[in-house]
Amino acid sequence: MTPQAVLREYFGYSSFREGQEALIARILRGGDVLGIMPTGAGKSICYQVPAMLLQGMTVVISPLISLMQDQVTALREAGIPAACLHSNLDQRAYFDTLDAVRAGEVRLLYAAPERLMTDAFLSITEQIAIGMVAVDEAHCLSQWGQDFRPSYLQIADFLLELPRRPVVGAFTATATQAVREDIRRLLHLQDPLEVVTGFDRKNLRWIVERPADNYEALKGVIRRHKGESGIVYCLSRKDTETVCSRLCADGCKAACYHAGLSPEERTNNQEAFLRDEVQIITATNAFGMGIDKSNVSFVVHYNMPKSMEAYYQEAGRAGRDGSPAECVLLYNPRDIRRNAFLIENSETENDRLTPQQRAAVRQKDHERLQSMVQYCALTDCLRHYILGYFGEKSPTHCGNCGCCLAETDVIDATVPAQKILSCVYRAAQRGRNCGTKLLCDILQGKNTKQIREQGYDTLSTYGLLADVSRQQLEHMVSILISRGYLNVDTAGQYQTLSLNVRANPVLRGQETVQMALPQRDLKQTARERRLAEMPDYGVDEGLFQALRRVRERLAAKEYVPAYIIFSDATLRDMCNKRPRDENEMLAISGVGKYKMEKYGAVFLDAIAAFAAANAESPAK
Repeated sequence: MTPQAVLREYFGYSSFREGQEALIARILRGGDVLGIMPTGAGKSICYQVPAMLLQGMTVVISPLISLMQDQVTALREAGIPAACLHSNLDQRAYFDTLDAVRAGEVRLLYAAPERLMTDAFLSITEQIAIGMVAVDEAHCLSQWGQDFRPSYLQIADFLLELPRRPVVGAFTATATQAVREDIRRLLHLQDPLEVVTGFDRKNLRWIVERPADNYEALKGVIRRHKGESGIVYCLSRKDTETVCSRLCADGCKAACYHAGLSPEERTNNQEAFLRDEVQIITATNAFGMGIDKSNVSFVVHYNMPKSMEAYYQEAGRAGRDGSPAECVLLYNPRDIRRNAFLIENSETENDRLTPQQRAAVRQKDHERLQSMVQYCALTDCLRHYILGYFGEKSPTHCGNCGCCLAETDVIDATVPAQKILSCVYRAAQRGRNCGTKLLCDILQGKNTKQIREQGYDTLSTYGLLADVSRQQLEHMVSILISRGYLNVDTAGQYQTLSLNVRANPVLRGQETVQMALPQRDLKQTARERRLAEMPDYGVDEGLFQALRRVRERLAAKEYVPAYIIFSDATLRDMCNKRPRDENEMLAISGVGKYKMEKYGAVFLDAIAAFAAANAESPAK
């Protein structure tokens, strides 16, 4: 069987996505690989397809039990023999899995890194051949990554314990160049084929809001996505529970997820979300990599996360099936202080680090936080910034982010920029650094107690921008932060501004500054209307809902999440193509042979019944 045949028969896809075919071909030739592919780009296909063709079993190392269980369920539904070994299995299930592995009945075995060096796991590797070891979420190897897990350092020792070194594949959605080098070094990858497919998720709309009331802004997002699934990430457990309670009181079906809940409660809440029993889940980053739900229509960050890597990975849980989705970040400057506190007071789990290395890790974390602050301050294209952060070139206007969709006027703001930068400089000359609020108060000539007592009213820049509206002035400061002219000090007790060397040419009149500023007469309702204009799916909504009801009944019967049966994207393809028989159903994206045999007839009947009820032909 060829890789293309495996893809068609088991996964129901007619062609590979970018990067998949090259990685699979290298694996089947016996070579190591490193795949950097965004969430939703199909990383798992890169090891699941060759697992069906290689001699021996494939071991997939995965960080979370929930993620393993989710993938194993999906594989079994596709007709692929898969299993997982983890600490939550009862004794009977554990030994049944071991027996199945020894009998050669398992093609893919998922395991947490903590299980690798146990006697029970190593004994398996002495009894059966291991054709490939796939390391999922490989960025967890690097202490410079945003989600370093010391247990991942055991993987190299595990590979050395195997009777024969298998093919090794490493896969992740987020990895800077330094992290990629760590992955290659720590896994001892041998001349790996490295494929970076690009970080752009064109179906995602990126939005940053600076609301006066975060909860009201969240309700606005939910209104735009009525009846659809969403994730709300919060910085603390308390916020998670508070937001969940308010949503439930307002009539939303919501549950929460954080590390302070009992394992049983976390599992129940996650299962309820996966099975669409609740629409929204509020969560800390403990929810992180443990979610593979394909029909998440929006991800809201109620607070600013501490790194672009974390934000990109968490927000990327939206629109995994390729459907249009929103990623909304609600920014408040107080989040800078909260994240800085977490960085300074976090205890690293890696006892191999020296005090100097720990300090270097903290410094790197503060640099990541600085990049996150710049993102939140943007008035230019958000997508362009994200892609640039990960080293990818892109147009400066995407047309599908909050900034590109905003009504703006482009002006020559060189003079006000000079006044802003000069004010920061003059304050620093007196040994004082100020934050954004105080800076704007000085420039607008406010007569506050703090300004009088600290003598800011005697600065030469006092009141120089009194004729500029507060909204415009704050946006100007944000732009100077986002473009790197101003630094935000995140390590101190208070968040203060300082000049970057990039500011010098502007102050000297050697560089002009163009700014796109919000139109003064833009109404909030108009902005809401523009954001609500999500791309049209172009399908019959009545038929789509009918197929969703069929899927819901099947999922309840099989006791699996609805998207495991078929994704929303697959249902929409059915709506567009209106298959009439088995052959036409097999041409639907996401319908493989196994699922056709199991579920195809039910959906064909539903399509025919809908056509008859609406007095139309089921033909395309």
